[in-house]
Amino acid sequence: MVGPMTSDLVQDSWTRIDAWLREHAPRTFATLRPPAGDEEIAAAQQELGVTFPPDLVASLLRHNGALEGPEAFRFGTGDRLLGVSGILGDTGFMRGIDQGPDGEDEDYWLHDYVKFGSYDVTSDGLLVDCRTGRDSFGAIGRFFDETGTSFGQADSLGEYLAELADTLERGQDAGVVTFNGRLFWEVRPPARPQYSADEPLPAPDERLPELDLSYSPTDLLHVSHLDGHEELGALIATLPYEQVVDAARKQLRRLAVDTGLNNYPEVKTALDAWERGVAPPRPDQTGPLALRLRAVLAQAATGRDHTRRSAAEKIALGIWGSPYRSVCESAETRSHFTLDWRADLHADLGHQPLPPIPDDRFWGALRNPAIDSSWYAAQYGQDQD
Repeated sequence: MVGPMTSDLVQDSWTRIDAWLREHAPRTFATLRPPAGDEEIAAAQQELGVTFPPDLVASLLRHNGALEGPEAFRFGTGDRLLGVSGILGDTGFMRGIDQGPDGEDEDYWLHDYVKFGSYDVTSDGLLVDCRTGRDSFGAIGRFFDETGTSFGQADSLGEYLAELADTLERGQDAGVVTFNGRLFWEVRPPARPQYSADEPLPAPDERLPELDLSYSPTDLLHVSHLDGHEELGALIATLPYEQVVDAARKQLRRLAVDTGLNNYPEVKTALDAWERGVAPPRPDQTGPLALRLRAVLAQAATGRDHTRRSAAEKIALGIWGSPYRSVCESAETRSHFTLDWRADLHADLGHQPLPPIPDDRFWGALRNPAIDSSWYAAQYGQDQD
């Protein structure tokens, strides 16, 4: 039975979560399944030999998990909400893991732990303590396959869901991002250190890190770079070449501004000329732009600023390399600076209608001479035989 107070907290929290998702992330909301049945829940408890905390029962009576796939509803930990069948499957799998000669380990996995959230690509996930008669009954923990189980997430699922509703309603201040009707959980970017742009240009013979200048505009982009961008990657792959070039220029300018590199005259002049369609000079380690970027590499190494180092490398890639690779990698680097990088990329791509999230068959059927999709094409061809 579900107690009134437990039911009220879980139901109120789910009402808030559902309302927020309907308004801000309807595609994610659509993956939440209808309620489980009382008999199904009772049968699962009997099969597992445990008593579900009332909060878990109340939650299953609201949503019997979330559908699998890239649009699935996930908690801030990245774990997809499991329904009754998923709880049975994932908990059964965890019970089958060999914990060594000492048997069950409370810090790893116990028989009465029940998994209700799954990371899907690993055995990681959220769990609830179902050991009755203990103060920990109903407590929420998380299993990580390398370190085991840790608690402290919340004392109950109702509390955990209430905190989730609070987080969603805080929006971007809490790292909550929506794009194309979907919910994403992001880490808020830290404040970036300020750098002066008044440093003199280094002398050509000064000892500085070498800049990778092996790029060519005709370099093939492996499709894996696009796959991670999902529907934005599919859009990049199918847009006319000149639109990709234009987007690459805009993304590179955004990256230069984000990182402060645009304040250096050598960088700004090169980007201004590139935007006007002026072909960049052949890459040379002692040219003004290369010297400035090499100085930034040295500065970033001293300050252990890996993101700034990456930004300098992406400037070189953008000026001298493939626009397909540049637009992808500029966006990836910008994700360390802004939560709006997806919306910015979509804007720079012309706000074109977004295709569905691509699957392997999409990439197998892709015919773009600038993109290497040969592995997918081979797999797709096998599927067709």
